[in-house]
Amino acid sequence: MINTNHPRRSVLYMPGANTRALEKAKTLAADSLILDLEDAVAPDAKVAARDNILKALEYGFGYREAVVRINGLNTPWGADDLKTFANSKADAIVLPKVESAIQIQEVASLLRKFNAPATMTIWAMIETPKAIFQLQEIAQSHPLLEALVLGTSDLVKDLHARHTSSRVETHTALSLSVLAARAYGLCVLDGVHLSLDDEVGLEQSCIQGRDMGFDGKTLIHPNQIAIANATFGPSADEIKEAQDRIAAYESAIQSGAGIAVLNGKLVEELHIQDAKRILALASAIAKTTTS
Repeated sequence: MINTNHPRRSVLYMPGANTRALEKAKTLAADSLILDLEDAVAPDAKVAARDNILKALEYGFGYREAVVRINGLNTPWGADDLKTFANSKADAIVLPKVESAIQIQEVASLLRKFNAPATMTIWAMIETPKAIFQLQEIAQSHPLLEALVLGTSDLVKDLHARHTSSRVETHTALSLSVLAARAYGLCVLDGVHLSLDDEVGLEQSCIQGRDMGFDGKTLIHPNQIAIANATFGPSADEIKEAQDRIAAYESAIQSGAGIAVLNGKLVEELHIQDAKRILALASAIAKTTTS
C-alpha cells in the first residue's frame, strides 16, 4: 500500500504542544509531518496539544503529508485522540508501540465506527523487542496499514544496548522491518538520529538506511531535513541511468531480444521495475517542489 504519489524522504516529528513549531512546519521542506501527541507532549499538555493540532490541520500544511501520532489506546488519552482525528484533515493515524495485529485492527475498527474517510490510513510504530518478533503478523494485519515507523530510541533502551555510530545494535531489527514492509507492500521509515549537531553522523545514518531499503527517515529537527531529502531522493545520475535502462530494454524488446546490455551491464525486467520506481519517485518529488 505504498503511496507512490507522495515521497517520504523526510518525516519530521512536530510536538503538538508547540504552536510556533506547528506554524513553522508550513514553511519547511519536509515531505511528511508527524504531529505528535505522545512522547513529545507532557501529560498535563495532552488535551491542549490535541486542540493545537486539530486547528493546525484545518489550515493545512500545503503539499506536506500530515499524520497524527496519537497516544496508545491503553492510555487515558488514546481513545479521545483517535475520535478527535478520525474526521480531521489528517492523512493518517500513527499508533505507538505496536506489538500485535490486534492493536492495528482495533484502530481500524474504531476509525470505521467514527466514520473516518476511506483515505485515512494507519502507520505502526515498531519500537520494542516484542514488535520485532511480531513483524509478519503486524505487517499483514489490516488493509489500512500503510507504513512501519522504526522507533529506534525506545528499542535501544529496551535492549539495554548503546547507541553506536554504526548502529550495529539495531541492524537486525532494521533489516527485519524492511523485509516485512517489502513482503507486504508497506512503506518503511528509519528511526531518528539523536545528535542535532552531527551532520556527518546524520548523513551516514541516512545513507545506511537508504542502502538497507528504507523509504525515508524520521527526524527530530528541521535542520536535518535537507540531508534526508538529498540522501533518500534519486540523484540526477540515478534518474538518467533509469531512463537509459528503460530505453535500452525497450529497444531490445522491439528487436526481438529479451534482455539488453547497457554500459557493459545486463538489463532485465527486474531492473526495469526498479528504474520505473526511481522515476516515479523523482516525479513525485518534482511535484512537491512546484506546489
